[in-house]
Amino acid sequence: MNIFVINSGSSSIKYKLFKMPGAHLICSGVAERIGMDQAGITHKTFFNGVENVFSFKQDIPDYRAGLQKINQLLTDDKIGVIKAPGDIQVIGHRIVHGGEKFSRSIRITPEVKQDLKSLFKLAPLHNPPGYRCIEVAEQIFTNATQVAVFDTAFHQTMPPKAFRFAIPDSFYTDHNIRAYGFHGTSHKYVSEQASSYLKSKNLKMISIHLGNGCSITSIKDGRSIDTSMGFGPLSGLVMGTRSGDLDPTVIFYLVETLGYDLQQVSDLLNKQSGLLGLTGFSDTRDITRALENGDANAKLAYDIYCYHIKKYIGFYIATLNGLDAIIFTGGVGENNSLVRAMVCSEMEYLGLEIDQEKNNALQSGITEINKQNARVNILVIPTNEELEIAKQCFELLNE
Repeated sequence: MNIFVINSGSSSIKYKLFKMPGAHLICSGVAERIGMDQAGITHKTFFNGVENVFSFKQDIPDYRAGLQKINQLLTDDKIGVIKAPGDIQVIGHRIVHGGEKFSRSIRITPEVKQDLKSLFKLAPLHNPPGYRCIEVAEQIFTNATQVAVFDTAFHQTMPPKAFRFAIPDSFYTDHNIRAYGFHGTSHKYVSEQASSYLKSKNLKMISIHLGNGCSITSIKDGRSIDTSMGFGPLSGLVMGTRSGDLDPTVIFYLVETLGYDLQQVSDLLNKQSGLLGLTGFSDTRDITRALENGDANAKLAYDIYCYHIKKYIGFYIATLNGLDAIIFTGGVGENNSLVRAMVCSEMEYLGLEIDQEKNNALQSGITEINKQNARVNILVIPTNEELEIAKQCFELLNE
């Protein structure tokens, strides 16, 4: 069974084509900086253990254009891996927010699509692009079964003391207002990889997913215990364009004193804040270049970004009553050695001792970057949300 996975982010489309159930990777790629300058696609194919990489810099104004270009690459006469879109039997879509309605993967029907549209307001940066990718995929891959896989599912194991808010009970019972958590597909995958690497399922772990969106999750015995994102993906850590945790009084002040309407507040906190608001850049690669040129705003942004991660680590160690491993994953977590070094600095009391030489010389696959004999394992684990999605699709269609 050929399962094509579409993982749409707030400014990207990651994709992978698997032959299941053997999890054989046929091709993969990413369309980056959608709607931004210097957009492009990196496309990889795999034949007989040989990886071929093709890079294209081009304008990608929206998600429709991105997915159409990806389809052209899949079926290209010279580098294509399928003859026609009909060769793909299943499309697995990563959907960020499932609300109370969706707690597991589901086949996409017209009724499901209506439910997905009703959740736009809960994840304004991610659910609309995910929905647009579904609609385009239905037009391109007309014979494929479309499946939605939800980022909120892994966090359904959180206890009420973690997911309930201290507001009147009716807001939960009548309106389902609670913390849901996100990046669950990634946190589930890397935590299982860590358990396999450390040869134990009975571990206390903290998984840190750092991309354009960022979240941190405490995990005990393979189950999500708490996570930084809540009702929507705005809370928690500082992100590319999102503010992260913010005193709610600021929102009242914006509306009552500065004259903002609610849409302007939403746009400000979701699309104009975070690293972008602090520096003018949402990508840490741009901020790193500014930092190397002595930009004071870039230094402050890094300080704030890493400080918030450190606070959550301390919080979760307290609630877990210990720690066996910390995991860095996501585009920033896997590739930015400065962030890892800053987060783990001055944390020896909590058992975190980073080896800078290992940190600066990462290998492929799982890499251990803690000092020898340190109490806590510090791991860099490349996430593979797409493989996790493919597995869930295959399991759903073979129940």
